Amino acid sequence: MSALKKAFTGLKTHSRSASQTRAGTDSDTESGPPIAPASEVGISKHDTDLSTASSKLSNGSTLNGNGQDDAKRGSIDRIRASLDHRPRHFVTDKPRASIDQHARSTHSPFGIFRKHKGHSSDSNSSMDEEPLSRDGEATSRNQMHKHERQAAREKHTKEVEERREYERKRKEEVEAKAALEETDEQRSKYGTLPINSYAGEPRNEGRVDVKLLTPEHVGKMVTFRARIHNLRKLSAKLMFLELRQQTATVQGILSEHGAVSAHFLYWAEHLHVETIVLVRGVVQEPKAKQGEVIGVSIHNLEIHIHEMHVEGTPEESLPFTVHEAEVSKVDVQREGDTRHVISDRARQASRIIDLRTTAAQSIFKIQSGICEAFRTHLSSLGFIEIHTPKLQGAASESGASVFKVDYFGRPAFLAQSPQLGKQMAIASDLRRVFEVGPVFRAENSNTHRHLTEFTGLDLEMEIDEHYHEILRTLDSTFKAIFSHLYTNFRHEIDVVKHHFPHEDLVWLEKTPIIPFAEAIRMLNETGWLDEHGKVLPEDEDLGTRDEIQLGRVIKEKLGTDYYVLDKFPASARPFYAMPDPHNPGLTNSFDIFCRGQEILSGGQRIHDAAELIKKMEALKMDPKSMEEYLSGFEWAAPPHGGGGIGLERILMLILQLGDIRHATLFQRDPRSLPAQPKVVQLRHPESSTLHPPWSGQDRAAAHMDFQPLEELIANYGDASNTSWLEPKFEHYREPFTGAAIGFVPHEGFAITVGDPLCHESQYAKTIASYLKYIRKERHLKVLWLLCGSAVSEVLGMKFDWRTLSVAAEQRLNPGNNPAIHDSELQRKIRHAEKEGVKIHDIPIGTPPSKEIREKIDKRVEDWLAGRKGKQVHLTDVHPWQDVSHRQYHYSTTRDGTITGLVILAQLSPAHGWQIKFSLDFPGAPSGAIEALVMHSLAAAAATGAQSVTFGGGACAKLTPGQNLKGTRVKVLSKAYSAIAAELHLTNKSEFRAKLGAQEDPIYVCYPPHGLGPSGVRAILSFFEDDDEGGKV
Repeated sequence: MSALKKAFTGLKTHSRSASQTRAGTDSDTESGPPIAPASEVGISKHDTDLSTASSKLSNGSTLNGNGQDDAKRGSIDRIRASLDHRPRHFVTDKPRASIDQHARSTHSPFGIFRKHKGHSSDSNSSMDEEPLSRDGEATSRNQMHKHERQAAREKHTKEVEERREYERKRKEEVEAKAALEETDEQRSKYGTLPINSYAGEPRNEGRVDVKLLTPEHVGKMVTFRARIHNLRKLSAKLMFLELRQQTATVQGILSEHGAVSAHFLYWAEHLHVETIVLVRGVVQEPKAKQGEVIGVSIHNLEIHIHEMHVEGTPEESLPFTVHEAEVSKVDVQREGDTRHVISDRARQASRIIDLRTTAAQSIFKIQSGICEAFRTHLSSLGFIEIHTPKLQGAASESGASVFKVDYFGRPAFLAQSPQLGKQMAIASDLRRVFEVGPVFRAENSNTHRHLTEFTGLDLEMEIDEHYHEILRTLDSTFKAIFSHLYTNFRHEIDVVKHHFPHEDLVWLEKTPIIPFAEAIRMLNETGWLDEHGKVLPEDEDLGTRDEIQLGRVIKEKLGTDYYVLDKFPASARPFYAMPDPHNPGLTNSFDIFCRGQEILSGGQRIHDAAELIKKMEALKMDPKSMEEYLSGFEWAAPPHGGGGIGLERILMLILQLGDIRHATLFQRDPRSLPAQPKVVQLRHPESSTLHPPWSGQDRAAAHMDFQPLEELIANYGDASNTSWLEPKFEHYREPFTGAAIGFVPHEGFAITVGDPLCHESQYAKTIASYLKYIRKERHLKVLWLLCGSAVSEVLGMKFDWRTLSVAAEQRLNPGNNPAIHDSELQRKIRHAEKEGVKIHDIPIGTPPSKEIREKIDKRVEDWLAGRKGKQVHLTDVHPWQDVSHRQYHYSTTRDGTITGLVILAQLSPAHGWQIKFSLDFPGAPSGAIEALVMHSLAAAAATGAQSVTFGGGACAKLTPGQNLKGTRVKVLSKAYSAIAAELHLTNKSEFRAKLGAQEDPIYVCYPPHGLGPSGVRAILSFFEDDDEGGKV
């Protein structure tokens, strides 16, 4: 683990405070004694991005451990000293609420590279004031750090115990008082309603929509359902609740009076945000000094709560609250505002929560308005709505972008558009039709404007004289939509603008209709070139960047965001597009554009069967696969045409949302519907977390223990998980599945190591439950180290954490070891054999004898005595830990002296084995350890294992994980590369590469507000050896 510390200490950290705190107060905050949480005692909340790197993450695995040289240790100590001498703010007499108002820094990564300012001389004690050891000698800096850390741990433990005891006593006192003093009437005013209480005799109790409340309601009792958006407790007798009903929020006041008891307030205080409540209260004018309520959408009224009952409560910890999701990029651009903006990926990963925000609610009200205007306008023009099938016997446009399905053993396809059905309806003399329905495109395009499933607004109509009749109908439809939105959804548009700033759409009374070739010339005349640096041809379709640039040119010249391109080339149109009668290279087709991007493709269709068959054969399409479609034209069809609008795309462009995923309720793109992790045969099926031993019953009531940790490691574990058996680790157990997470409480943090021990499909819920436990019950901050890519993705996408990798598990296939062909390695092994080195095996399941244990313990002591310098570690040397899942290999000389030891730890079936320890004892002949390692790998291969890991090793470069990009990554990568080269961090990785080891990245993960200097210190000291020896 020494490389991890080198990487972290190689980067200086810097913190910068700010006065702005996150808006509101955590509704889950519990009142307690006037003691600050341990995470806030000592270092103030300075949040800075992680700018440090981890490497050589051995997880207790080493081949030949030598101490760091003095020069490097001195450099590291100097940097540590610069961290430890930062000013600290000790607070012991303020409640948590006041701490939350303390300075919060930015989370820019650049602060860590700023030059650290010196301190005045009085910040350091003089030599005369230094404490003395038991022997009367001056205490060393390392000893002082050790004592400080121990004191901090004891202080935190004491504070947590005091907090728990205070809460326990308070709960007992409040409940005892309620049992004695509360009347039946008071008890009926609050509580949780049964889930099946919505039957029987109707109560006919009127409900109100809070956004419709007016001053005329003042003094009246009203009833409504809402969610708890946020709550703030001011005292034991008064609290404020922000109550949300869709996009409207109103302040509720809960105070002890009359039928509202003290226990009512105590109960309400412990409700979670997003809880659904049924509220009865009196409308009143706000009593605030400023005359209005700030922080809610209804400023001139508030609700004095008389009754409140829970109708639904969150059972899983929320990755973020709606209150947090309301913070926009516009908000944080204000000076001093350092609140975190939830990323788009995190929003999409927890879409249901994101859809509760005012912006999302407004977006989909506007989307509904588009459909309403589309239907209303076309109905007024004599169109009828139809619904065409989405299962087809052939692709409607091209087989390359179609989803194939198994239709009772026969091939079928999901409709790429309702095109064929619409035309068949026209051939059926329905004359004018439209449809609103799903469209499927199997295009592997991960862009901001593509979906694999979207909603199409399509129309088809007969042509009387000219195909521009279709164009005029579509043009009037679009303008009807625009007018309807800006007339009836002005409030919603303004709400969206707060999160997605944009200008209103501009369109002209007479829409410009520009021939395609003329538009190309217009663009070429500005000097625009395509992505290959060439002038745009007039007979090929436009690319996306060309469309956007053309939109800019037209906006500048014609002053409109909305226009039409007509007469598209035949090469850019499907087989059914009608050719231009005067130029067969062109078609009677057009595209309509909004803000420089296509929102509709339409035109006249070929209505002659013979011509359609000719076109299909030219495109290698089988006419027999579309007989039903062709029959309508063989039986005669009128001239017709139409077009299709992408609902999500037009919504995205009108509101300038930037990404089409914001405009779809639950997006479907190439990354959607990820494959579920496979369920493999476990080593201990009785210790499954998918089917725990207590399935179908309450574990505690059944008096059943959790699955043994050792068996969970053998079922689901990787190298890092084996460190959880160390005494310093604590283990969180998920109550329903028994899944485990290992952590070490350290300096106000829960240093969490490795992946959860459970099936991968359970990661998200297990992590959510763990984070809630650490925050609510342990009052710690979480830092996550050495986890795999799956956990990094969950933390990044669901919880908006930042992740990066500078290390990787060094894995190899023991059955395909290229080292057997390495001449230098084989020379060493032959030398060991000539020296009489003999290798012995103790297979898994065979307990080592007492005699062997004693001999190995003695040689381990010899090895530890030879270690020099400060040790950095994750695992102690415990050879006989979890013996039932260990395999031992040791070597001896001719006289029986043990010269080396390799211990293989059994991991999950997917990960095989870990070389837990590889110890080269003093006096061993050259080549002895190489021979022992090669023999051990062969023994692992004999068990059928296809993977063995040495543990972690440093990577040559920093790899960004989740939510790290742009300049931040460039700066961090450059810094890490310099450190890795200077401190030779990859030496061990290079040696392992000779054995065929491949890198499997492991990650450092931290919350969105940054890691901060205190987090860096915690990681550094976590890996240090408090005992100055005896560690690996």
